Amino acid sequence: MTRNTYFACLRRGEAPAPAVSTLLGGRIESVDLEAGTLDSAYFATEAFLNPAGQVQGGMLGAMLDDVTAFLVTATLAEHEHCATLNLNVSFLRPVTPGAIAGRAWLVRRGKGVCHVHGELLQGGRPVATATATCMVVSAPPDTAHESRGLQPSPSPTQTGTST
Repeated sequence: MTRNTYFACLRRGEAPAPAVSTLLGGRIESVDLEAGTLDSAYFATEAFLNPAGQVQGGMLGAMLDDVTAFLVTATLAEHEHCATLNLNVSFLRPVTPGAIAGRAWLVRRGKGVCHVHGELLQGGRPVATATATCMVVSAPPDTAHESRGLQPSPSPTQTGTST
């Protein structure tokens, strides 16, 4: 049976990436649900720079939120989505424009709350880390799909079948 979750549709190219992921130059590289990991790639542009010429911390925080929330999203059922409750970010060194690797590890996947660790690297060196707490939110079937740019699954009456 093919999964029709947002994450599965995204990976198959059937759903658009979130606009913020696109803004960050984000792309999911790999996901391993058994190991509880997700790797992403980001690209910091000149527009992300602060007056000191370094990538502004808020942009790095957004990348960490993206990679940690995507890992939780990868674990969700069809009518669930993820809401970040807390994101604690530590900046380790200055970041320059260019490629940034992101990685997330699932620390604990509870029924309603998930704990995730995230890390950003540039040139193989850690530049920022985060600990995220995310909530699993159930949504009515039609709104869960529509808010993500997906078409709702047809109801049995729309397909002419009965249950």
